Amino acid sequence: MSGTLVACALRDPASVLALDAAGWTALLCAARAETLIGTLAHRLAGLAMPPAAARILADARAAAEQGRMAALWEAEMARRALAASGMPVVLLKGTAFVASGLSAGQGRQIGDLDILVPRDRIEEAEGLLLAAGWEWVKSDPYDDAYYRRWMHELPPLIHRERDRMIDVHHTILPLTARVTPDAAALIASAVPLGNGLSVLPPEGMVVHAAAHLFADGDLQGGLRNLWDIHCLRDEFGGVEFDLSLAACAAQHGLTREVERSLRLSAHLFGEGAALTLADRLYVHRLLARDGWGQRTRKLTEMGFYLRGHFLRMPPLMLAKHLWTKWRKGYRPAG
Repeated sequence: MSGTLVACALRDPASVLALDAAGWTALLCAARAETLIGTLAHRLAGLAMPPAAARILADARAAAEQGRMAALWEAEMARRALAASGMPVVLLKGTAFVASGLSAGQGRQIGDLDILVPRDRIEEAEGLLLAAGWEWVKSDPYDDAYYRRWMHELPPLIHRERDRMIDVHHTILPLTARVTPDAAALIASAVPLGNGLSVLPPEGMVVHAAAHLFADGDLQGGLRNLWDIHCLRDEFGGVEFDLSLAACAAQHGLTREVERSLRLSAHLFGEGAALTLADRLYVHRLLARDGWGQRTRKLTEMGFYLRGHFLRMPPLMLAKHLWTKWRKGYRPAG
């Protein structure tokens, strides 16, 4: 399983010294598929490797640095667009890591800009962003209504000149999800960066990553999220942090998800951890890639896809939603 190679290389960079040509191909293909190629390049810097692999990883480091600068600029553009409102704006995910200078941001590939704003000011934020040049991505009336009524964010927006997307959250899980985090408490806990933007405290970042992985989605990008959690725990870990994390997880109803995220991140990237039977199924899903980085175990993947939707909404609502999407031609990515 090439996913295992990625986890081993991140945990112990020296493990790549034993790879042959096929092993390097599997490692690089899987790391790219998991959007961990920049992180891998950072971890392997300075090690002896085949020239072709060195060139690929050098390109990945350069791309990650360019992505870091682009992400920070996009955050600044959002700050300027929303500044007149005076509303709190909290950076999330990868942009929050690089803006804070955290180890989780080293080499991290960053896609959309994710921000969190108060729910009672979401329409105000929407209007200011539209006025500043962002436009709607989803033109389908059903998708637009679904986001606005049930989701934890506005429909995605893209800037018409910079071609960069922004996801504007008002909480961290869909409104129909079984778990209902306290979004107001998350915003209140945010740490100012000194430029008009804020980030969640480290324990809030871990809770958010765990929520995304285990209370919402289908584990797409799971290795990257678990690496984020490992880096945060490694950077801030200790008795005091563990107590803060446990309290934060309990406050938002995500204790089980956070505990699972810690076990899996320790198993994959740390000193190991005792896994439950269910944990092993998650690992089975997370590491399922072949020697070219392609997904394997399609039945398991479909099972987690359906699980993600069951977590998001009640059964009758889910059936109606999936039937509507099927009629419109949507199929899960294969």
